[in-house]
Amino acid sequence: MSHPAPPAPAPVEFTHRQILTILGGLMMGMFLAALDQTIMATATRTIADDLQGFDLQAWATTAFLITSTISTPLYGKLSDIYGRRPFFLLAIGIFIVGSFLCGLSDNMWQLAAFRAIQGLGAGGLMSLALAIIGDIVPPRERAKYQGFFLAVFGTASVLGPILGGFFAGADEILFTDGWRWVFYINVPIGLAAMAVVAKVLHLPHHRVDHRIDWPGALTLVLTLVPLLTVAEQGREWGWDSGRSIACYVIGGLGLIGFILAERAYKNEALLPLALLGKRTVAVGVTASTILGMAMFGALMTVPLYLQIVKGSSATLAGLQMIPFVLGIMTGSIISGQLISRTGRYRIFPIVGSFFMVAALLLFSLVGADTPLWRVMLVMALMGLGLGSNMQPMITAVQNAVSPREIGTATGAVTFFRSMGGTLGTAVFLSVLFNVLPGNIEKAYSAAQPTAEFQQALAADPSQAETMKLARSGAGLSDTSFLNTLADPLSHPFKVGFADSVHIVYLIAFFIMILGLIVVFFLPEIPLAQRSAQQARAEDALQAQQGTADPAGVKTGGDTTT
Repeated sequence: MSHPAPPAPAPVEFTHRQILTILGGLMMGMFLAALDQTIMATATRTIADDLQGFDLQAWATTAFLITSTISTPLYGKLSDIYGRRPFFLLAIGIFIVGSFLCGLSDNMWQLAAFRAIQGLGAGGLMSLALAIIGDIVPPRERAKYQGFFLAVFGTASVLGPILGGFFAGADEILFTDGWRWVFYINVPIGLAAMAVVAKVLHLPHHRVDHRIDWPGALTLVLTLVPLLTVAEQGREWGWDSGRSIACYVIGGLGLIGFILAERAYKNEALLPLALLGKRTVAVGVTASTILGMAMFGALMTVPLYLQIVKGSSATLAGLQMIPFVLGIMTGSIISGQLISRTGRYRIFPIVGSFFMVAALLLFSLVGADTPLWRVMLVMALMGLGLGSNMQPMITAVQNAVSPREIGTATGAVTFFRSMGGTLGTAVFLSVLFNVLPGNIEKAYSAAQPTAEFQQALAADPSQAETMKLARSGAGLSDTSFLNTLADPLSHPFKVGFADSVHIVYLIAFFIMILGLIVVFFLPEIPLAQRSAQQARAEDALQAQQGTADPAGVKTGGDTTT
């Protein structure tokens, strides 16, 4: 005996007050993710030095990015089926557990493992928050509420570096190493976020039964983990070694399996190929992948440059990153307001990508003796590019898909951006540490004959042993020795580091040129005047009355390429 379908929920139009209440819960979750990014940027060097693994720090970042990248599309798909609220709460809970475990780490390998758990939660924090906004706010009006998210990022971006520097600079806080509070601070914030979200985040949801694409999830893991592992370890193993070739083969087989699984599951796939066939989505995910590579390349290397080359403390380096943050906020506010007024979005990713290309080129010219104010101006330009690019691209993709696919589409864009960031972090840090020893030795060889260098060495011959550590490359595990060397003796190390960073930014520059070309193919589709939740409810009512579009596709949507 068949059961009648459950009644479709009536279309709900949220008031401004209701939207602000829901935003309160989302902002708490997003604050966790934003604070984690900014607080780590300035504390990484201290953590890596204390755990005797400066040259292993990429693992802590890469492990986090791998799990957050893989889990992002799962959160999007599952929340489309079962509703956003339970998975948003689950994401916060996993993030809290991972943060607590990170604070217990005794070495870099443990930290990397616990960061992986933390990443499983982080994968849902950002993508689900953006999907929920797509549910309740029409694309044309979304810019009105961007300021609240910018306030979260702005607050986290100011507090994060200060807290990161404070914790990293303290020997002990409450009988615990100071840097461990970089992770412990997430626990009370996360618990408060869970309480707020549980209370205020109540969205109407009409469950639709679907198969879960577990084969797609498993083959995605099989694709990404070996390829990211070889990206990190290739310089030590040898890019043509047996282990590297095994990773290439396993990753390639995983990719083939993933494509076959997505074809078999069709519209129920983790990343539906038909969805990726839409021109706006295809451009969005491609551009987001490239953007992620360039963005994380900058975020990981600029704080290191400020601390190692400019000698800034962790706290000061964080404060010196504020122009970058202000650039992101300015670019987001201007693009958001103009999109709201004009209904046009295509120009902003193009302008933003152009700014990023220019910034990366200028970063590649920054040296050990470049005045700090020039570096900060380039940071501001990079931030403007990111701010003009990220949110307009999300808006474009959400606007181009069926209301039923908001979570999946948002997850796809966030997934590919995270994947680009994961690849960028692994590759760029691998390149950095691969060329660093040679450039440091080259800089010391050039400086050694100078009178200034010889005088500093003669004044304190005991520094010769420390300098040997710097020249051998062994000092990359703990760079705190730079504080014990006289300026003429530490300066060549800084020159070598700056020269190595140049190569990273040149690679990112050429990659971002490709990103600029890609965004020129972004189509301009009129922005919808109703939210995804309204559209789903209205379509469900029409379906029960027998008048719905059988394809279930929004009129005026994107076309496949």
